[in-house]
Amino acid sequence: MTTHALPALPALPRSTSHVAAGVWRVADPKITLASVASMIVGACAAALDGPIAWGWLALTVAGIFCVEAAKNASGEIFDWDSGTDADLRPEERSPFSGGKRVIVDGLLTRRQTAYVAAAFYLVAAAIGMTIVVVREPSVLLLGIAGMALAFAYHAPPAKLSYRGLGELAVALSYGPIIAAGTYLVQRGTITGTVLWPSLPLGLAIGCFLWINEFPDARADEKAGKRTLVVRLGRPRAARVFLLLVLHTYVAVAWLPVLGLPYSIWLGMLGAPAAWAAARRLERCPEDTSQIIPAQGWTLLGFVLLSVGMGAGLVLAAVLG
Repeated sequence: MTTHALPALPALPRSTSHVAAGVWRVADPKITLASVASMIVGACAAALDGPIAWGWLALTVAGIFCVEAAKNASGEIFDWDSGTDADLRPEERSPFSGGKRVIVDGLLTRRQTAYVAAAFYLVAAAIGMTIVVVREPSVLLLGIAGMALAFAYHAPPAKLSYRGLGELAVALSYGPIIAAGTYLVQRGTITGTVLWPSLPLGLAIGCFLWINEFPDARADEKAGKRTLVVRLGRPRAARVFLLLVLHTYVAVAWLPVLGLPYSIWLGMLGAPAAWAAARRLERCPEDTSQIIPAQGWTLLGFVLLSVGMGAGLVLAAVLG
């Protein structure tokens, strides 16, 4: 394997404002849209099957938020070490990809970023164990799986995102694991009410990761980060993206066959944005300036999918 010289570490941040800005960048609530989307589906599925324990839902949200921030921080360290984020050219940068860049931009040192990651992982573990001990012991396995995938996404020895397995990890984590975990805390079991809708949602969020890999592809390949977009090449990966979008909404269309209410078809609200993203990406897979709007449409698509399916489940609960 070709080795890459690591970039020099930035100087220690000049003030606590730099540290605060770095912590905010890895923990900015808008970065949690994928996990929020999954929690919406999990909570709304739970509402279809019974009353919601709002305090436990709030604690679930807090725990998953901490895992998300921890994953971002630990990922910054390993992407810094590989050189992939530092090697991005200005014309390849996008609001949706390229990492949080807290080390690259000098907001945090590598050591400070490690402390931030450790702190968020510890808080997440404390919240998780509170839920396990006081509320629902069986959520332990899902919690361990979620935290393990979050860390292993970037970290050795697994380095899932570097081996073409990151896309699957994201689809599993942000689809079945988070949605089912949210439902499990509420209902004490997992049923098809949450499991089946979580599958197209996982695909939709996997599509968002997929399209976000396009601007990073050159730097990722140079750093040895063999994402599926790198492995397939951008033109072929763009065609696969279109197929993923099609499979996502075919899966939504089939949900009533699996026993879900027909109102779950409100999730199809995300289809126009996702389709527009797929068509644009297919036309210009190499041009980041043209891909950025498609990234935004993909994000909008999975948010509308989750909100639509969630609203459909709540509507079914209200109508009885």
